[in-house]
Amino acid sequence: MKRKVTKAIFPVAGLGTRFLPATKSVPKEIMTLVDRPLIQYAIDEARAAGIKEFIFVTSRGKGALEDYFDHAPQLEEELRRKGKTKLLETLETTNMESGAIAYIRQHRALGLGHAVWCARRLIGDEPFAVILPDDVIAADKPCLQQMAEAYEETGGNMVAAMEVPAAKTSSYGMLDISEDMGAMVRVKGMVEKPPAGEAPSNLAVIGRYILSPSVLQNLHNIKSGAGGEIQLTDAIAREIDNENGVYGYRFAGQRFDCGSKSGFLQATVAFGLARDELRDDLSAYLHDIVTMGKAAE
Repeated sequence: MKRKVTKAIFPVAGLGTRFLPATKSVPKEIMTLVDRPLIQYAIDEARAAGIKEFIFVTSRGKGALEDYFDHAPQLEEELRRKGKTKLLETLETTNMESGAIAYIRQHRALGLGHAVWCARRLIGDEPFAVILPDDVIAADKPCLQQMAEAYEETGGNMVAAMEVPAAKTSSYGMLDISEDMGAMVRVKGMVEKPPAGEAPSNLAVIGRYILSPSVLQNLHNIKSGAGGEIQLTDAIAREIDNENGVYGYRFAGQRFDCGSKSGFLQATVAFGLARDELRDDLSAYLHDIVTMGKAAE
């Protein structure tokens, strides 16, 4: 019987240097798309997939991230006193139950694989998810929920996958496919950031994973890989020849790379347009910008 996935690791130890100077004092994961920080989108997605235990791998300077999930009694009381029920309900979605969230420090920046390995004692012998908050996915059914439902059929290890242009393969872990089953593909190999033109397929791994606990042992045993870091992709690849294997899952939705400035701006516009109370004003503004641009030409 396959065990349900109830634990998730959130690697949030990065310095966010691409967003300096903002990230000098504000963790990147707290930066907001419209009115919700990146980390809230990740938490909401995890909750929809049935995650009950949330493990954050952090580093020095992430205190604001920890405070975000704490209760704010003074603010809550003020909202109650003023009868602002909807705002109070919104605020309550940011609270975490005592014991549901844990924080672990990654003392050295040795890569994503090392960050996941840091949480090994809290995972134990259970399957677990990994969510990278930089990858924000707009979907009718949250991406990790889609994967969790597929995982109930396959077990093993699963990575979210999307098609990317050949010129961008050097930015991703790429899948080598042995069997294409539509939404699901069986993986026979994984290559971390291959040069353009050398990728085995156009399917790239993005920041959602459901992994077996043996991946943690693989991380313990492997040496540094591409870029001098301990690569999660290398540890997952060692599971390919095992009984349950590795699958790629073509999720339904649009992924935004909010680790880049352009991706963050694109996500801000997309999520703003998706909000009923913002759509008309934002659409009119964007239309005016396009019109002015064409006139200037």
